[in-house]
Amino acid sequence: MHVTFNDKDLAFQDEVRAFFRDELPDDIRDAMDSGVEMQPEMQIRWQQILYRKGWAGVNWPIEYGGTDWSPVQKYIFAREEAFANAPLVIPFGLRMVGPVIYTFGSDEQKQRFLPDILASNVWWAQGYSEPGAGSDLASLKMRADFAGDHYVANGTKTWTTLGQHADWIFCLVRTSTDVARRQEGISFLLIDMKTPGITVTPIILLDGKHEVNEIHFDNVKVPVENLVGEEGKGWTYGKVLLQHERTNSAHTFRSEYALRKLRAQAARSVRGAPPLADDRNFMRKLAAIEVDLKSLEYIELRTLAAISSGKAPGPESSFLKIKGTEIVQAIDELTMEAAGYYALPYKAGPSVGEGAETQSALTYFNNRKVTIFAGSNEIQKNIIAKHVLGL
Repeated sequence: MHVTFNDKDLAFQDEVRAFFRDELPDDIRDAMDSGVEMQPEMQIRWQQILYRKGWAGVNWPIEYGGTDWSPVQKYIFAREEAFANAPLVIPFGLRMVGPVIYTFGSDEQKQRFLPDILASNVWWAQGYSEPGAGSDLASLKMRADFAGDHYVANGTKTWTTLGQHADWIFCLVRTSTDVARRQEGISFLLIDMKTPGITVTPIILLDGKHEVNEIHFDNVKVPVENLVGEEGKGWTYGKVLLQHERTNSAHTFRSEYALRKLRAQAARSVRGAPPLADDRNFMRKLAAIEVDLKSLEYIELRTLAAISSGKAPGPESSFLKIKGTEIVQAIDELTMEAAGYYALPYKAGPSVGEGAETQSALTYFNNRKVTIFAGSNEIQKNIIAKHVLGL
């Protein structure tokens, strides 16, 4: 794809590139390059570096501390961020609940929550999925019963990513059952994780890591001022959030960076053996991914331009989510194939073998999830069938 930059854009590109070169701490850069798990302290430290630069709220309105960047500048930033292999921000605050609060929240909520979200002073978690409500989110059962000056919340949220670190959680809860449609009667609540009655139960994954959780709410009192917008309108607010989450799921430039690394790896000869670049079948698969990625970039640019003009992402976010996550998995599979025997050993601690290649199988298996979260790809196809094809 060819995007034309004017002199102002080129100067901005130089500024962004220099920032990532000079300000990304060495320990964080090393962790990203080796493919090891980022520690929470490292993640927050990086986000606060972005905040001090004024670059934390890339898509936020300027009146709430956003950047006021043009679509081209946002394109440049995302591209340079990916090619520097800098960490993505944790999305739950800056990219999810923050936009919901500044769009639908009260003035008091904006003053109370937005500054700390922008500065990464508070860690947020997402409370959507439940043991019996994942892709069919409208079937959620967690209740929040009105009790004068507060709600009483009871239920369980599951697959709560990094919820063990969270200070606050935003939840979709059922505040009424006397409704014509399941999507009605759902509200959007902000809940302090220190409130009595909240229990976090780890879900340990196959690689032994604690990434996700179940969070149980037992008669948890939530002040009424923590209700975002109107009672019963949570489904509308949640859909806006999910559309942004799906748009962010494309990771176009991250995939392009991964393909660059893979192409360089394929060009190397290991112990005198012919390089993978001589394998026509391997290079055919790599080229097919590159073609798909270019197509995805066109769709993402159009979507980003629409968002920048004030429009909410529509069915395009479903296209991006489907194709973006399929490309991520295709790259993971080809990377594991290229790693060969280095993909086999795994033990906690130092890697066996060379660099991130030894993490390739773990990355492959962990990323099976990307076609499921934020609304499974099968659900996204249903959305496209309904809103685009009219079926």
